[in-house]
Amino acid sequence: MAAATAVTWYFRGPARAWLPFVLLVCLYMIFHDPRRAVSSAPLGVVSPVDGTVVETFRTDDGLLDDDVNRISIRVRSFGTYTARSPVEGKIMDLNALPRPPTGAVDAAGLWVVTDEGENVILQFRGHRLRLAPRAFLRYGERVGQGQRCAYLRLTRFADVELPGDARILVDKGQRVSAGTDLLARLPQP
Repeated sequence: MAAATAVTWYFRGPARAWLPFVLLVCLYMIFHDPRRAVSSAPLGVVSPVDGTVVETFRTDDGLLDDDVNRISIRVRSFGTYTARSPVEGKIMDLNALPRPPTGAVDAAGLWVVTDEGENVILQFRGHRLRLAPRAFLRYGERVGQGQRCAYLRLTRFADVELPGDARILVDKGQRVSAGTDLLARLPQP
């Protein structure tokens, strides 16, 4: 797109170069993925996406446990569209849950089991253009805390489901950055 903008500008003038330039800016906004200084936070849960915390609440309608904490984050429209793993652990099959998510839209996400045996579920919802997120990792692989794990493909919301005794560290309206800001702390083993 940069080359198309330059060639169009040179041969057709700046009045005709606006379309490839706008496409270049849009592609940059969607596909940029800045490096993040991911610091180690034992038992910490980092933000999986860039965005704003919409709500934090306790519910008895968790996918694995009856009593869970859920943090919902609105993905920033002009932020990076790469999701990062909230915790370190092993990737499990989300469709193999005892209570599988209802509907294909809700099934987009990751289930990570930490070394301490805690379950953390990351779900994505509100897909634009019906493009569900695509994971980089396979079931059974290990993932590090803050490691890139999925491409969001224009997703609007990310929900992090934590054990009921996890301590929430964010408030509604707080802006968070993927891989660097702590959302919560898991209980001591």
